[in-house]
Amino acid sequence: MEYKNVAPGIFLERPNRFIAHVQLNNRLEHVHVKNTGRCREILQPGAQVYLEKSANPQRKTGWSLISAVKETRLINIDSQAPNKVVQEALENGRLSLNKQCWQLTALGDPQASPRPDHQPAVGLGEERLQVLRPEATYGSSRFDFYYETDRNRGYIEVKGVTLEDSEIMRFPDAPTLRGARHMEELVVASGTGYRCFVFFVIQMSGGDYFTPNDPMDAHFGQALRAAAAAGVGVQAFNCHVQPTTLSLAAPLPCQL
Repeated sequence: MEYKNVAPGIFLERPNRFIAHVQLNNRLEHVHVKNTGRCREILQPGAQVYLEKSANPQRKTGWSLISAVKETRLINIDSQAPNKVVQEALENGRLSLNKQCWQLTALGDPQASPRPDHQPAVGLGEERLQVLRPEATYGSSRFDFYYETDRNRGYIEVKGVTLEDSEIMRFPDAPTLRGARHMEELVVASGTGYRCFVFFVIQMSGGDYFTPNDPMDAHFGQALRAAAAAGVGVQAFNCHVQPTTLSLAAPLPCQL
């Protein structure tokens, strides 16, 4: 995915979860933060950040904070970005279903636009992706994607990961009852014949492995392990992160 009209700034403070104060071109800007999570280890006073100019002249905040540098690593903190990069990879055929997992393949340009006809590209694995529908309802639940291949159908839930500690990537960075409920709902869907997955999109490069953040939210960790035991696929991918672009890079091991 690509951002338009991006400019660098210096993070000053975050008076609430929606707004940050940023120094931009020697002036103070009140900017929208595209992540309501804590991000405390990332948004430190003096950190270099990147802002995207809003295309809406009526918006109260003219800029949105989309990424920040932690030490030497650029981290995307846009909470809407993980779904977008997963959808692009599926539509472009870079994610293909092979046996029991979705595999990332180096197919063409990772920043390529979806096909003009908006139909999913044919994957390179054992199954052909035929249908991809965002925001799909199952019973009283809503998952990020519903998909169909020539052999199976199922649901995908996507979680963005911005928390890194000594090259270990963790989710969540704050308690999330909603996240645990999603894991439980995927188990229900799996029990009725759907092949379901949860994707953890690591919104930065590198990392040794992904693991649930049990000290922060033991309930979520338990729900994730129960989902994996019930047959839900648990996968993590890190990303290529640039100030103006974001794309899936490589699978990352999951330690549950």
